[in-house]
Amino acid sequence: MGETEDERTAQASQLFENFVQASTCKGTLQAFGILCRHLEVDPLDYSNFYSSLKAAVSSWKAQALWTKLDKRAQHKAYNTNGACQGTRCLIIGGGPCGLRTAIELSLLGCKVVVIEKRDTFSRNNVLHLWPFTIHDLRGLGAKKFYGKFCAGSIDHISIRQLQLMLLKVCLILGVEIHVNVEFVKLLEPAEEQTDHSPGWRAEIRPSTHPVSDFDFDAVIGADGRKNTLDGFRRKEFRGKLAIAITANFVNRNTTAEAKVEEISGVAFIFNQKFFLELKEETGIDLENIVYYKDHTHYFVMTAKKQSLLDKGVIIHDYIETDRLLSPDNVNQEALLSYAREAADFGTNYQLPSLDYAINHYGQPDVAMFDFTSMYASENAALIREKHGRQLLVALVGDSLLEPFWPMGTGCARGFLAAFDTAWMVRGWAKGRSALEMLAERESIYRLLPQTTTVNISKNLEQYTIDPASRYPNLNSSCVRPHQVSQVPSELRPGRLLTWCQKQTVGYRGVEVINLTSSWRNGLALCALIHHQKPEIIDFDSLNEEDVVGNNQLAFDVAEQHFGIQPVTTGKEMAAEAEPDKLLMVLYLSKFYEAFRNLPANNNVLSSCVLSFQCVARKDFPPGLGGSDICHFCSKRVYVMERLSAEGYFFHRECFRCNICNCTLRIGGHTFDSQEGTIERKRNFTCSLNSRTSACCAFVADFILSLAKVKRIVEKA
Repeated sequence: MGETEDERTAQASQLFENFVQASTCKGTLQAFGILCRHLEVDPLDYSNFYSSLKAAVSSWKAQALWTKLDKRAQHKAYNTNGACQGTRCLIIGGGPCGLRTAIELSLLGCKVVVIEKRDTFSRNNVLHLWPFTIHDLRGLGAKKFYGKFCAGSIDHISIRQLQLMLLKVCLILGVEIHVNVEFVKLLEPAEEQTDHSPGWRAEIRPSTHPVSDFDFDAVIGADGRKNTLDGFRRKEFRGKLAIAITANFVNRNTTAEAKVEEISGVAFIFNQKFFLELKEETGIDLENIVYYKDHTHYFVMTAKKQSLLDKGVIIHDYIETDRLLSPDNVNQEALLSYAREAADFGTNYQLPSLDYAINHYGQPDVAMFDFTSMYASENAALIREKHGRQLLVALVGDSLLEPFWPMGTGCARGFLAAFDTAWMVRGWAKGRSALEMLAERESIYRLLPQTTTVNISKNLEQYTIDPASRYPNLNSSCVRPHQVSQVPSELRPGRLLTWCQKQTVGYRGVEVINLTSSWRNGLALCALIHHQKPEIIDFDSLNEEDVVGNNQLAFDVAEQHFGIQPVTTGKEMAAEAEPDKLLMVLYLSKFYEAFRNLPANNNVLSSCVLSFQCVARKDFPPGLGGSDICHFCSKRVYVMERLSAEGYFFHRECFRCNICNCTLRIGGHTFDSQEGTIERKRNFTCSLNSRTSACCAFVADFILSLAKVKRIVEKA
């Protein structure tokens, strides 16, 4: 009997080792299934699975991993795996950020399901890791899954290897992972609700998959730039044309290859001699280059357009970026030669051979793409409600904030957002006010684009999902609950439409029959405003044919007098057959919230009409390169030295208050979109809660008041 038990233990240890050493997504899932069947443990029993697995596998390697995971699970925020007990979460996307979010939610006690439309992890590209991400991954047992993880001074890892590690941790913690499953859209709860009625679900492909019957309380979008969750508008930050090239070459792990030094990031301004020699010798003109040695030899560089034209990589010069970099306008052989030449020169011709690795399409792993524009979601989260059922919706990873790859921010900011989202779900499960919770999330999200290795907490041991452990001097209430747009489902479309009809009845040329085409010519919007404040719009003078003018007038007046930010422009309204329904619902609901408790023609404005919804897109002024020109001094600002706020780039030393000329901190400012200046927050100096600070705040308020009076007088 003892021998049988020993054999069973030995086999369990071997099967667990097979799972740990699996090198593909399919292989990992297959090894995990075999392990579970042998141990007779149910992976669907998410709340007990980890403890059951830990009890069944007792090899010294497994014990070392259990020690790591147990230490993480002991964080106070998790409440011994009970902080979110009973909360059900769906995560769309099995990339690094989706899987990292799943781990945190599982540690909180959530039932977590991850769906991924692919069944392979094939991205060879390499991610730069900040110190906290290295420390975080080590705490999850990264070295147990991948012995070479960040050995010595190495601070990077291939996306494929990172996904594999996180996938294995997810499975160990009881997270359900389903591959070859594609998210289509959210399905609302049934109108007639009973105790057994389905709640929020997802329409997926294939429709017969068991996940289609999964009810969830929260859904997290982690499916990259092309986010499939509705309701999130995106800001676009445009700069000067920037063309990136990535290339992966086979790493044979020879002694000669091991001796070649990596290039952790060289920009033109820091080593002009290198780039000038490269151009003179090869004709290749780059702005920067990075070389990391991992599973492959990975190179990424920013190439200048003229160089690509001269070398025949780009066939024809077009103004439109899409046409310029379209497959028909790119000579693939010339691109392969260009990247190989740059890699050869960059490593001083020390790599013995540069054979391209093969990607999942069976082609040489080289790519050229445009990162002239980067996108960021205007909001990090929202809450949907239908028939009494609420759903928390959030974004992480590239869906939330696209990284700027030369700065190596993608993985680090993605993990920070994963922690912030887990903290929000924790508050959601504890019954916090929806608006308070969303306001806190938006306050924290404002910090994310500005995070660097310098301005986050240095005490890595103290990092938890609590934002205060990671962001020094965190102001988690800079966005107030009344600033968060709340669009109750009952306003879509019935109640909101009825209210709009009552407000606009009897106005010339206005017949509100829906929430789309009825608003296109702008008269209905002007009537809505005129009904409350007739003195600020001369409705009789409006021309029904002037679609652009009517809409722009309404947008400008609403923003100036009521603080309601526009969601589009007059020109865009005129260019479309009818407005987008979701956008109009969001926009009109702000009027509803502002006006519903006011009698017509009331001079008192509601203080809670502010919304966190911003203008959808912020372009740089024509002719200016976003990565070249400082917004304040109009001098050149290089990528590696710039800061950004409100869609503008600038030197760190130029970021000063327009009124008192003091140096500002990112997040410690307000933006006057009318004047185009940056101003200090009135309550920023009050954070120390001292007499001196109060005095400074008083003086700052006084100066602000004088400045505003001065501007009014100058305009008069």
